This record gives sequence, structure tokens and C-alpha cells, in this order.
Amino acid sequence: MSGLLRLVPEEPEPAHDLAVAAPRTRSRPRWAADPVDELAEELGGVCAAAVHPDEIAAVLEADGLTGEQIAERYGRHDAFELAAELYARVPRSHPEPEPRPDPWRVAPGPFLLRSLVFTLPGFGYALGSPLTGGTRESLGLPAGTGALVASALVAWAFNQALAHRAYTRLAAGGRAAAGRCLATGAPLGALLATGAALALPAPAGALAFAAGQALYLAAATVLLVLGRERLLLLALLPTATGGAVVLFTQPPPVVGVALLLASVGGALFAAGHEITRTRREEDAPAGPPAPSPLASVPFGLFGLGCGALTALATLGDTVLHHESGASGPAVLALTLSMGAAEWLLYRCRGLALAALTAATTTTGLLLGAVRVLTLCAGGYLAALTALTLAVGALWPGAAPPDAVHLAALLALGAVLWSGLLLQAYGTAWIPALLCLGAAGTETAALALRIWAPATGQLVICSGAAAALLAVATALLGRITTHR
Repeated sequence: MSGLLRLVPEEPEPAHDLAVAAPRTRSRPRWAADPVDELAEELGGVCAAAVHPDEIAAVLEADGLTGEQIAERYGRHDAFELAAELYARVPRSHPEPEPRPDPWRVAPGPFLLRSLVFTLPGFGYALGSPLTGGTRESLGLPAGTGALVASALVAWAFNQALAHRAYTRLAAGGRAAAGRCLATGAPLGALLATGAALALPAPAGALAFAAGQALYLAAATVLLVLGRERLLLLALLPTATGGAVVLFTQPPPVVGVALLLASVGGALFAAGHEITRTRREEDAPAGPPAPSPLASVPFGLFGLGCGALTALATLGDTVLHHESGASGPAVLALTLSMGAAEWLLYRCRGLALAALTAATTTTGLLLGAVRVLTLCAGGYLAALTALTLAVGALWPGAAPPDAVHLAALLALGAVLWSGLLLQAYGTAWIPALLCLGAAGTETAALALRIWAPATGQLVICSGAAAALLAVATALLGRITTHR
């Protein structure tokens, strides 16, 4: 009870909980309506949703009701006694919360644009093939392939780490801070990638192509981080034009080289212009401190592993069976699917948040995470399958992929998508180590000729994808992940 002295002596009664106490009212004329009924109707929503009378008492006090007013108007001793009666009169009803806007809902248009800027550089390899001189190495690869692959792997690894570092600077200090990071890191990455190519024997033309490749990847990283995909697409128009010609005939070498130089020069000019613009901007208000540069290391290692897996998928059949170009359409479809992969990453985060809202138990949340991952990963693999079949149908002289090659490509796609998902949730070391391990195992299997390249890729990437998806399921099934 309230513990206050009563105005009229009465027999003592046992103490019990306020929430179930029988209300005591002052006497009032029989003709007077009970104002508590009106108050219960007025505060019906609050009373129905309350889990304890004290919540109602807090509302009464917030409305400015004093003890004297409560005694005068409602005939109750205080706010707690009145709240207990309101709690007892109004049935419990806890309505579902109103749907919240999905912070991860985005339009697919920008990701289609990113698909194009990821894919069009692939035509540069066809335009630049005359630079190798037409000779082949002992493994059946065009001369200078080793230098080109080494340069690309260094560039992918460094630029992945640089992009992560620049994004953290963007969040902490705005575009000016990100521009300073890119102005230093992008030239360094181009220098390291060019050095990797020069460390291996290759024709002069192949080394020149590797240097151009390193410069383009550095410029593209700048434009993508600063959100200038449209400028990058404009820079790629010469290469895209040459790629359209390559589908039907090989243009003269001088034309191909000129188109490549136009794209590289355009990308470099656009990147330099954007970095200059960031220097004129003021630093954003201080945000969360940027993490240590070491935090970007696993992102770079993940880029290295993904690059190695993609290179093995591209060159494996050529090394083992001298089937030049057999994997070209599949790898082109893989790069084209990256836009859909990024969009589905956003949808996965939004659907996972909705699953958290709908779940009432930890088991329910875990099952919801499984449903979300199945839907999004399945959607990406379906998109990759459709793109592979479409590119194969349009590629001159390409045969439809057999079941093993298609399954191997889907396994590689699952590794890339699930690894990117874990990175999006801040888990970077696991996908980095698993991708590097898969690339190393696949390289060893190819060197020892344990399996056919497609079979090895299917077995190894399937195992890596299963492990990554298992980690993702456990991660999405924890409440703390979605804070």
C-alpha cells in the first residue's frame, strides 16, 4: 500500500503488491460519474502498453498532477494508487511497433553503373594483346603474362587496403581527409604494382601495359572512393568502344593502344581533378577517430586472395590444357555481377535488421538469419548464372559452359559475395585468411595436377564458401551484430 496515514482509522490489512491492490476510494455521491473511467479512456494507450503501474504513475506526474489534485479529482491518495487502479482496469495490449524505415534500402541504378566500370576494363586485355608480340611462354601463356598478373595482384591488394583506409578517413574527417589519403596512397600503389611487373622478365610492350594497368587501377580507386563513378565511366568509353569492335574483329594495334591510352589518361585526369577539389574543401566536424592503418591490412589480403582466385579461374585451363580464352566469358560475367553483389549486400543488411525486429527468441533470430542469407546468396548466384549464360551466348565462338565449369564459377562467386558480406559487418580477418588459403590450395593443386582446374576450383571454393556462410550465419544470428 502507499504507507500513508489514513484519514479514518480502520482495521490493519496485510501488505501486498501495489499492482494487485484493491483500490480505496473516497465516498462520493451516487449520482456522480467516476472520473477514473474518463481518465482510463483518455490514457488507454499508455495504460494498455504499460508493463508496471509505475509507468502510468510517471505519466501522471509528468502531466503535472499533484497529490492534492488527485485526491480532489479522483478520490485516490496519490499517483501510485491511481496508477495501480488504472493498470487494473485497462487490459494489457502491446501493439506491434510501427515499421521503421530501412536504412539499407537503396536503388539498384548506381550498382548497375558500378557493374559497368568493373567490367569494361576487361576489354583492355583484348585491345592490348598485340603488345605481347604474339609469343607464348613455356606454360602456354602469352609472353609477359606473369608480369601482368603480378602487377595486377599487387594493385588489387594495395588498392583494397587503400580504399578501406580512405573510407575510414572519409567518415572521420570528410572528403578533404580522404583526398589527402588518396593523394599519397594512389601514386604509391601504382609505383609498387609497376615494380612488381618490372621484377619479372617480360617484353617491353607487356611492361608498358602493366604500367598503364597500375596507373588506371590507382585512378579508379580514387574515383570510386570519392563517388565519381560517372567520370570513370566516361574515361572508359574509348576502351568500351574498342571492346565492342573486338567482339567482331581485332582492330589495328595502333588503334587499340590509342584507345587504351585515352582511357588511362582520362581516368588519371579525372582522379587528379577530384583530389584537387577535395583540397579546397574544409575538414568535416570531428567524427569518430579513424582506426590504425593496420586495420586495413586484412582488406588488402582479401583483395589479394580474391585476385589470385580470379586469375586462377581465368588462366587455369590455359596452363593445363592450353585452351586460350576458354574462361574469358565466365570471368567477364563474374566482374559484371559485382554490381548485383553490392546491391544484395545492402538488401541483406536491411532484411537482417527486419528479421531482428520480428524475432522474439534467439532461435528465431538465427532462423531468420538463415532465411536472409539463403535469399540473398541465392539471388546473387542466380544473377551470376544468368549473366554467364548471356555473356556466353553473345561471345563470338564461345561454347556454353558445362556443368562443372558453371558450378565452379558459382562457388567462386559465393566466396567473393560471402567474404564481402563479412567485411561489411566488420569481420575482415576470417574472409582474408580463408580466401588466401583457398588460393594457395588451388595453386598447389594446379601445380601438382591433382584435379582439372575447374574441378579443383569447385571443390576448394565450395569448402571456403561453406565456411564463410557458416560464419556469416552465426554473425547475423547475434543481436549485438545489428547495433
